[in-house]
Amino acid sequence: MEKTIAVIGAGLIGRAWAMVFARAGWRVRLNDRDPAQLDAARRFIAASLDEQAGYGLVVDPGAALARIACVSELDDAVNGVDWVQENLPETLAAKREVFAALDLRAPPDAVLASSTSAIPASEFTEALRGRARCLVAHPVNPPHLVPIVELCGSPWTAPAVVERAKAVYAEVGQVPVVVRREIDGFILNRLQGALLSEAMRLVGEGYVSPEDLDKTVRDGLGLRWSFMGPLATIELNAPGGVADYCARYGGFYRKLAEAPPEPAVWGPANAARVAAALGAPASPPALDARTRWRDRRLMALVRHKREQPDVE
Repeated sequence: MEKTIAVIGAGLIGRAWAMVFARAGWRVRLNDRDPAQLDAARRFIAASLDEQAGYGLVVDPGAALARIACVSELDDAVNGVDWVQENLPETLAAKREVFAALDLRAPPDAVLASSTSAIPASEFTEALRGRARCLVAHPVNPPHLVPIVELCGSPWTAPAVVERAKAVYAEVGQVPVVVRREIDGFILNRLQGALLSEAMRLVGEGYVSPEDLDKTVRDGLGLRWSFMGPLATIELNAPGGVADYCARYGGFYRKLAEAPPEPAVWGPANAARVAAALGAPASPPALDARTRWRDRRLMALVRHKREQPDVE
C-alpha cells in the first residue's frame, strides 16, 4: 500500500525531504503558503532529480517527480497522511504554532517530525494532546545527499514512535541515529561546534590560514571520517585499540580539554579577523555555482560509498 507524507515548508530542507521520500516510492504533498516558493521548489526538484539520475541515485526521476504534489493549504497537505515532516523557520513561536495545527489536523496515527536543528521537541510539544507522537528528525543539509538523520524524542515521546521513525527513515534510504535524551544541538551540531570553535581560534589567532585549515579537514580528517567516524578511526591508531589510544594520547587531549576555546572566538572581533582572512564574500551567483559543485561532489561520494562494502 502506497504511503503518503506531508512535507511542511518548501525551502531547501523541505525540497530535499520531498525528494528523499519520492525516490523511495512515497506520495509526497509539499506544502507552502507561498505559491512562488512552491513553483521554485518544483523547478529545483525536477532539475535535481534529473542530475541525481546521472549518478545512479534515482532510477526514474520522472516517476519520482510525479509522486510530488504541491499544495498551499495545510488541511489538504495532511489529510490522510502517514507521516509529517515540518521544515518551518527556526523559531520557537513558529514550531509551537505549526505543531498545534498539525496535532489538530493530521490523522491521529501519523507521526509528527520536526527538522529543527536546535530546538528540543519538549519546548514545542508539551501542551499537545498528541505529544507522544512528536519527535525531532534533524537532517543535515542537503538531506537528499547527506543521509544522516538524528531522532530525538521528548520525555513523553512514545518509544514505539522512535522505533517507527528508525524504520521509516531507513526505508527511504536515510541513516537514522537515536539521541537517547534531549541535549542542546543534538549530536552532529555539538561535534561540529567543537571543531568550528577550534577552527575559529586557530584562524583568528593567526596560527593557520583559512585555506590551510580547510585543507587539514578536507584532505586529512575528513577523508577518514567520511567512512569510519572518529572512534573507529582512533581504534586503528594504536595497537591495543581505543583504551591503548587513550593511554598514549590522553594527556595531550586532556590539556586541550582543560583550555577550550574562549567564547570570544565567536564574538565580532574574532569573526572579523576570520572574515578578513577569508577575503571578500562570494557573490550570490558564485555561491550558487559552488553549491551546485558541492552537490555534484556529494553525489559522486554517495555513489562511491554505495558501491563499496562498509567493512572488509
